[in-house]
This record gives sequence, structure tokens and C-alpha cells, in this order.
Amino acid sequence: MSKSLRTASLLTVAVILGYFAITGGCKDVKDDKPPAKDDIYSQVELFANGVAIVRGEYVDEVDSKKLIYGAMKGMLSGLDDFSAFMEPDEYKEIKDETKGQFGGIGVEISTRDGILTIVAPIDGTPADAAGIKAGDKIIKIDDKVTKKMTLSDAVKLMRGDAGTTVKLTIWREKDKKILDIPIKRAIIKINSIKNAEFIEDKIGYLKLVEFQENTPRDMEEALKRLEKEGMDSLILDLRNNPGGLLDVSVDVSEKFLPKETVIVSTKSRTPSQNLLFKSSGKYQHPDYPIVVLVNGGSASASEIVAGALQDNKRAVIIGTKTFGKASVQTVIPLRDGSAIRLTTASYFTPSGKLIRNEGIMPDVVVEREEAPAKDVEKEDVFEKLEEKEKVGKPSEAAKMVKEDNQLERALDIIKAIKVYSQEKK
Repeated sequence: MSKSLRTASLLTVAVILGYFAITGGCKDVKDDKPPAKDDIYSQVELFANGVAIVRGEYVDEVDSKKLIYGAMKGMLSGLDDFSAFMEPDEYKEIKDETKGQFGGIGVEISTRDGILTIVAPIDGTPADAAGIKAGDKIIKIDDKVTKKMTLSDAVKLMRGDAGTTVKLTIWREKDKKILDIPIKRAIIKINSIKNAEFIEDKIGYLKLVEFQENTPRDMEEALKRLEKEGMDSLILDLRNNPGGLLDVSVDVSEKFLPKETVIVSTKSRTPSQNLLFKSSGKYQHPDYPIVVLVNGGSASASEIVAGALQDNKRAVIIGTKTFGKASVQTVIPLRDGSAIRLTTASYFTPSGKLIRNEGIMPDVVVEREEAPAKDVEKEDVFEKLEEKEKVGKPSEAAKMVKEDNQLERALDIIKAIKVYSQEKK
């Protein structure tokens, strides 16, 4: 544990010990003079006095753990949008989520301008099926207004037994609409890779859903399989990927970058904790053309990968501006099974860009267009059958191209890159 984290832990212990040292009520706690602004010991004494007043004077007897947990939540939530105190059950859920299985509706949330905001619905989950979109503002959860609600409390309300329903009331700014969306909860099992197949003419398509512990291994297997089958270019889809683990984003990035190439750097208050991540070159794949798809639901680890490949001129980034979550959260376990999620650093792309609240701007901006409704009556089903028999069963990715203008544009660009590369050779 680093020096700063040890100091934070000792401070937490000191506060708790100070609390348990107080007995009985205190009807008249006075300070002769206000504590100095930067005198931490005077501030801790002030907190201890407050605890004593609540224990001694509150109308009902207060549970000690509830009191301390409430104080911890308030302390962390006052720092920024991403720091939080997690009770033991919440911390357990977070650990389960990084392993790819958790209960709920399948959505990543954050706060933006003090409002609970959808970072991204995770593909294939109840939230995705219900039509939740990146950027939706959650204004009520089951008729409970979310104003001033913490992330932890919001997660608690959305989690529940599989089969039960939670209603989200959201504000969709793009459409200027308030929508009530009921979502049936489920046990959600997430495979970090949703698609890994050929889309057309040796062009591979890989959709990465989240950055989990097993993502580098799964991605390595998928890439090797596609390369063995003749893949000569790749479309990496990071749309609506809310991120995940920092070290996993580094592992994914270095698959496409030469040894010693800078991937990302982090900067914190303590210079000794500033980190620079470079490619190890251990798992580098062939130097084939790559196009990366991103949108407003691409955040955190997704932005690290997109930024690394963009700044190092290794890929063309296509889509819309990413979410802009350019900070690193460290989860620090506490002895009773609870934990602190603390923002400990900001990350920078290889060229030194800080993208907090700005996001990564694609090289080619392509807004997503809703697919037009199909006119079944005008379709010649026999013609479709004949076409299918000629070319064989199309891949899922190939079928998506017709309804996804961003993917269609990515395909056009990667074809152009291939033609240019051949002419250059």
C-alpha cells in the first residue's frame, strides 16, 4: 500500500477510534475558537463532537455503524462525481461485476452536472432491450426522485431479484422528452466480447462490451482465430463500452502497438505515484489496418484504448465524441468488508491530452442514424432466398451493416485504407 493510502487508512481508523472513545450525550459542546482550516486534528475533533451530539440528543437511538457509514458516504460524495463509499454488499457486487456476472438491469451510470446519467447500456442486457441510451438522465427510480441521490443509493434501487421490475423515469435531452421505462431485472452474465467474426472480404469485426479480468485472454483467442482464417484488417467496436479495469485497457492496447510505445499516463497529487504505461510488445499482432468505432457511451478504459491508437497513428477513430471520464478510481477495501472508491489520478493520452469532460473526438465524425422501418410487403422473399443460397449464411456483423450507418462508414474507410496500402506497396 502506498504512503498516501496508508495515511488515509490511518486517518479513517483515528476517526473511528475517536468516535468510540466518546460516551454518553453532550448537551453543550463549545469551541472557544473555530479550528484552523488546514488543521486536520481540529477538524476530526469537530467531527467527534458532532457524533457525540447525535448520539446523545437525537430523538431515537442511533446505530453506530449506520452513523459512521452515513458520515463516510457524505465525505466521499462531496469530493467528485466518481468517489464513493461502498457498504459490504455493494463492494461484493462491484467485485462480481468485474468478473462478468452481476444482478440488475445492465447499465453503467455516473453523475454529470449533479444529475444521474447513463454512461452506457450494456449490450444484450435488459436496459439495452428496453431502449435505454447513453446520455439519458435518470430523474426518478421507482417514483423516487434522484435529485441529490448518490451513485451507491441509485445502484441499490436498481439492483434486485431477477424477474422483478424497476421503472426508470429519464430525460432524453436530444428528443426533449421525459420517458417512463419499465425494465425487468435479470442475472446478467457479460461476455467481454460479443462478436468476433468476418464482416466482409477478410475484414474482421470485434465488438468489445466491457474491460473485465478475462478480456485480454478472450480477445487474444479471438484475434488469433480470425488471423488464422485470413483476417487482414479489423474493425474494433467500442461503442457503448463503459470501460472497466485500467490494466486491462493497457493489455488490449498493446496488442496493436510496438514495444515501448506509450499507451497512457496517469498523474496524481503525489509525484511518486505518477505512472507511464508502455507496450511490452509481448502480444503484438500484425500491422493490419484498424478502424475503431466509438460514441458517447464509450468511457474510461474505452477512451484509453481509442486515445492510444489514435495518438500513435495506429487506427482511424470513427463515430461521435466519447463520454469524457478521464480519471482513475482506486478501490480500497476496509476491514469490515466495506470499501472506498477514490479518484486517485487523471489519465492522459500519449500526446498529453486530458480528456475529462471533453472526450475523445473521432478522426471521422459520423452521427448514428436510426434505421428506417422495413417494408415487408415490398420484399421479394424468393429473391432473398436465392441470394442467401448463392453467398451462404451472412454473419451477424454483415447483417448489422445494413442497419448501422456508422459501421457501414467504418467498412468503407477500411476498404479504402486497404486499397491505398496495396497501391503503396
